Amino acid sequence: MSIIETPPQIDHQELFDSLVTPPHADVAAIVDRINEEYEYWDTVKYKKCTRKCSPKKLWSYVKVSRMRNMISVWPQFNIFLGITNQMQRICHELDMNFGGSWGTSSIIPGDSKEKYLVSSLMEEAIFSSQMEGAATTRQVAKEMLRKKMTPKGKSQQMIANNYQTIQFVVQNQDTPLTVELLQRIHRLMTENTLDNPEDAGRFRMNDDVVVENGITHEIVHRPPSFTVLPSFVKDLCVFFNDEKPKVFIHPIIRGIIIHFMIAYMHPFVDGNGRTARALFYWYMLKQKYWLTEYLSISRVIANSKKSYEKSFLYTEADSNDMGYFVAYNLRVLDISFKQLQRYLKRKQDEKKAANTFLQLGDINDRQAQIIKMFVDNPKEVITVKDIQSKFLISATTAKSDIMGLTHRGLIDEFAFNKVKRGYVRSNKFEEAVKPFLK
Repeated sequence: MSIIETPPQIDHQELFDSLVTPPHADVAAIVDRINEEYEYWDTVKYKKCTRKCSPKKLWSYVKVSRMRNMISVWPQFNIFLGITNQMQRICHELDMNFGGSWGTSSIIPGDSKEKYLVSSLMEEAIFSSQMEGAATTRQVAKEMLRKKMTPKGKSQQMIANNYQTIQFVVQNQDTPLTVELLQRIHRLMTENTLDNPEDAGRFRMNDDVVVENGITHEIVHRPPSFTVLPSFVKDLCVFFNDEKPKVFIHPIIRGIIIHFMIAYMHPFVDGNGRTARALFYWYMLKQKYWLTEYLSISRVIANSKKSYEKSFLYTEADSNDMGYFVAYNLRVLDISFKQLQRYLKRKQDEKKAANTFLQLGDINDRQAQIIKMFVDNPKEVITVKDIQSKFLISATTAKSDIMGLTHRGLIDEFAFNKVKRGYVRSNKFEEAVKPFLK
């Protein structure tokens, strides 16, 4: 994070003038395009207007347009939100794709549901942790989670904790949020990773916590005083649990507000970002957006981390207008869904290609996919545990699948050591599968 340029101050008279004298159609179109992305002053000031409209004047038109649809989302801290047409459009599209009465069979193949679910939960845990400094590769982290290995070091512990927390959230998605449950979420998320172990699950007790630029150490955010945390957490629970709020805010946007408020308030000494994303995840599931379980939202955020951080800074710099944070997170959800669609299509194409090998006769779908693995990578080495993890099956079933291919002469067994066995393609493999290759 870094300190950003403050937008120009627009006084009451300038706002009034922009309100009573609407912009020319050309300028209005520019304002609409700016609001589609909820752009900040640092890009607005470079917009070229065909009419005589200074950057500051254009900014005043942008501010007026947002004020028309401004709502108060957290009065105690004067946090507001300007709802735009683009936000409502994305929320509608996400409603159509994320929830409703479809059921998972509409998008997720029934026979692959559990496999996709486990994979996405792992991805969410890994990327959310990596954003907070977990220094390990995705491949190593997935192997640790799949094989249920004991975490080695703080980074792996962060990922294991995150995975455990997300599983807890999924299992308790219909449980109302309480102060104690929020503390438990944080404890699950941070256990054995904090400098002071007693800080796990405990609200901060001073104002020493600040958000700094990692390189310059400039303070870019100073959270409100720890003395207001008890009342804030109670209000957060009410906001989270309220099924019939007096002022309707779309559920997806409410979830984003919950995410923002945890990060803004920094109720804990550390782990606030991970906790905030877990609460958003929880709230989405609570509101029956079932597809959230299959998305790796944090992967998209991690790949655009600077934009994520700037959305916080823009909000605070522009009079606590959290439209920047909402617009960014709606784009993240949209991208996550499109990535899921591409992933599913790729996996279905792979499965379709693997099914060609069913023509060998007397093999099942999993065995066909194992054969495809060896076709794609002739140097592939597999173990029973690899197949067990890949297909989420028992060790007995995995062993049976492998031995079936061994007896067919398609793969050979070799010894890693006195106990562990590995499997590679046999000398007869290429000849056997060649008739089925395109």
